[in-house]
Amino acid sequence: MDALAAMSFIFGMVGVVAFVRLQKLTKTLKEKGLLEEDYKEE
Repeated sequence: MDALAAMSFIFGMVGVVAFVRLQKLTKTLKEKGLLEEDYKEE
């Protein structure tokens, strides 16, 4: 059961890291004008 909890924690952290990187990418693309300023994620 401990292994399952550890795996869940690791996958959760990977998800958080991916979310943060996606937000940074969106911000960078908006600043460079490649993405519209009023872009709304679905």
